[in-house]
Amino acid sequence: MTEASASVPGLAQDAPVVPAARRSRSVLVWLSMAWLALIVFIAIFANLLPFASYATPVGMPRLGPSTSSFDQLFGLDGLGRSVISRLAYGTRVSLLVGALAGIAAMLIGTLLGLAAGYFRGKTETIIMYFTDAFLAFPPLVLLLAISAILLPSYNTLLLGLTVVVTPTFIRLARANTMTWAAREFVMAATNLGAGRLRIAFREVLPNVVPSVLAYFPTVVAALIVAEGSLSFLGLGIPSPTPSWGGLISDGKDFLRDSPFLVMIPSVAIFLTVFALNQVGDWARAKFDVTARD
Repeated sequence: MTEASASVPGLAQDAPVVPAARRSRSVLVWLSMAWLALIVFIAIFANLLPFASYATPVGMPRLGPSTSSFDQLFGLDGLGRSVISRLAYGTRVSLLVGALAGIAAMLIGTLLGLAAGYFRGKTETIIMYFTDAFLAFPPLVLLLAISAILLPSYNTLLLGLTVVVTPTFIRLARANTMTWAAREFVMAATNLGAGRLRIAFREVLPNVVPSVLAYFPTVVAALIVAEGSLSFLGLGIPSPTPSWGGLISDGKDFLRDSPFLVMIPSVAIFLTVFALNQVGDWARAKFDVTARD
């Protein structure tokens, strides 16, 4: 308390107390995080869960959901294999494909976007030329072209998804780099004689990374949908290895008589993509400084 305020009776007591602003976390965000934690747990420990093998028939084809046994909880597919088992192992495949392709695209795109946004000149021209060229192709058409040229496999799927998403990260990293490169601390480092590479990787990159990471969940959600689309068209991971899109493709011929074969993996994709988008929106609001500015 200052002397001036002490000399005025009641000033300190009458001054309004403003509580610190608190950002409430939506119930949807909590539920989304819980769902993502559940499917990550299932993907990691699928081998330890009490499921039958995803490739082994356990009953008559297309039996509906039943509580008579754990393997029949979500029903049996067209070959008599447990849907819950194939859904669990498909969780591992779909999440792994989306996460690995997203991480590879994020690393490549961030480095190229950093180079384009900071060094500018010919470096920016060349990088953005190829970026715009890839963005000119519709993503699904580009994925179909890559899958048609190469044999459908796990590596082909990873390559195609990485190529499709990398330009998005390049543009995002470039825009954030240009924003941070104009800040006062970068100019001060330049005036102190720091090298351009040191400034790019020691001053600019640490500030660009949080904004890029904040978009990662949303990109993974898009990659899961893209993997499901390719698997539905028969260009994803070959059978009998299950994936969510593959389960929908296998059940589409029995949609009238056994709709659960399509509905169960479709609900899994919907809930996962919805949860990733909710977490992505929360992450951007919390960690993306440029969005808050």
